[in-house]
Order: sequence, then structure tokens, then C-alpha cells
Amino acid sequence: EELVEFHDHALMVALAICSLVLYLLTLMLAEKLSSNTVDAQEVELIWTILPAIVLILLALPSLQILYMMDEIDEPDLTLKAIGHQWYWAYEYTDFKDLTFDSYMIPTTELPSGHFRLLEVDHRIVIPMESPIRIIITANDVLHSWAVPSLGVKTDAIPGRLNQTSFITTRPGVFYGQCSEICGANHSYMPIVVESTPLTHFEHWSTLL
Repeated sequence: EELVEFHDHALMVALAICSLVLYLLTLMLAEKLSSNTVDAQEVELIWTILPAIVLILLALPSLQILYMMDEIDEPDLTLKAIGHQWYWAYEYTDFKDLTFDSYMIPTTELPSGHFRLLEVDHRIVIPMESPIRIIITANDVLHSWAVPSLGVKTDAIPGRLNQTSFITTRPGVFYGQCSEICGANHSYMPIVVESTPLTHFEHWSTLL
């Protein structure tokens, strides 16, 4: 949500700049500029200071979002994602023996109403409104764990542990895919995150 708001903020700044430049170009074509206008130091001062202010208006919220995305402070749940050719394996490190593999459901076996090439046989279930930390690695080649609607994209590298965090503010299902060209079946290892209330999550964890 913060990323979407910053995107809209940046677009409004770009629109204001384009409108101002278009107005000045129209003014220059419509009127003859005098030597006083061309050599005015006040104008030079304005077009030097104004871009600096615009850059500050863009940099401050951008740095704030980067800090918010990178900060991982006492997560309620830690999840480990391991990339394989070509599926994901998940481990809930806060639970004993809560692990499973997540494979894409073939089109011929896909239930009615589900998304083709995006649905999996075992979804990641997480409690909503809880800080979630996910540790990402790979078992064979480079992968990338990416869920655009959650603002998450982290590379899965063999022999290395990367981590990221996110919070879901409402129940729902979020879809993603491996965004690294990891082999012939690169597009056949989707990611599905299901956000549920805490009571539903606790019930789901006992069933596994």
C-alpha cells in the first residue's frame, strides 16, 4: 500500500513538472523573449532550487519505504522457502514438523474458478495483521520468490539465506511466481499466499 501511494505521489510530481515545462514552451513560442528574460539571474536561481526541492520530496518517502521494507523487528511467524527445480518447499520454523512441498496444479486437474498456472496444491497460510519473516534459499539453481501484491521479491540463491518481511492487513489470496529464469519449467513454480484470521490459521496448523 505504501508503494502504491509513493507511485501515485511520484506520478503527480511528474505531471506537475510536465505541465510547467509545457506551459513555458508554449509561452516561449507565443511571445518574443527579451534580453532581460534570457539573462535573468532570478530565473536561473529558481530552476536550480526548484529541482532540488522536487528531488527531496521524492527521496524522503522513498527512503522511508525502503527502511520499512528492510526492517524486521520481532516477527510473529518465521517461514523458510526453498526453491527447487521446479517447485517450492516450505518450513514453518516455529512449529514442529510443519513442512510441505508446493507444486503447481496442472491445467487438466485445475478446479473450476481457479487461475491457470498460478494455483498450487498446498498454499502458504499465514495469520493476517502479523509481521511475517520469510527466509529464502535454493537447493539447486537460482530462483526468486516474488509476490508483487505484497511488495516482496527476493532472490533464492544456493548456499545463501536471504530474508524479507511483510504484513497482510486483510484476508485474501495473493499470487506470485518465480521471477528468475531458473530453467525450462521456470514459469511452472507459482507462489500462493493465503492470509487468514489467527483462529483459522491455528486450526489449519493443527490439521497438518
